[in-house]
Amino acid sequence: MRESRVANQVSKIAIDKLIAHPAHPNRMSKINFARLVRNIERTGLYEPIVVRPRDDCFQIINGHNRWRALYELGYATVDVVIWNIDEEQTEVFLATLNRLGGSDVLEKKLALLRRLNERMKARDLARFLPHTAKQIRRLAQVRSDGIVPTQSMNSLKDKCAKSVFANAQVFFLSDAQQHIVEEALSLAQENGSENTKAARNAAALTYVAKNFAEGKKKCDNEGR
Repeated sequence: MRESRVANQVSKIAIDKLIAHPAHPNRMSKINFARLVRNIERTGLYEPIVVRPRDDCFQIINGHNRWRALYELGYATVDVVIWNIDEEQTEVFLATLNRLGGSDVLEKKLALLRRLNERMKARDLARFLPHTAKQIRRLAQVRSDGIVPTQSMNSLKDKCAKSVFANAQVFFLSDAQQHIVEEALSLAQENGSENTKAARNAAALTYVAKNFAEGKKKCDNEGR
């Protein structure tokens, strides 16, 4: 008979008893995974892994990357929280747990990074944080609005290209829609000076959206 456990109570389980869920969608880059390993190795701290009983093992619901990191570090047992949920509930959590997160309060995030940078060099912080040393050095100079004071920002396009922080936007397009969008972005990039394709696309998309919004407002005002 399986031992009864209180919901959300942390237990220790042999790491060999944990198995990945085949449908888990979250993937971590090699660079960020290495940072995760270093963080756990340095502090010995990590969030308990969420699992559910599955035959003689425990299937991971949330914490696949932590599990991989702990395995790489040679942990024999890991801290887990056991949820007794069915497959449907599990798949719902797999689809949401890694995405239902808040966003940073920019002023507090910047202040936190400044304090860290006062105690540690940027190159050392970059080994543990999801930023490069260059980004961390820039962040230490950023105002609370996210713009580097010494840089001239004359347009919304420039702000998009040179902003320290980036936010992901996901779109699903038909073939026809993709062709139109790519053509518009290509035209908008003709005068761009950004170094990477992602930065060029971001600046171009912002430029197109800004001009559309301004044109729409102008038409609405003229129609009144």
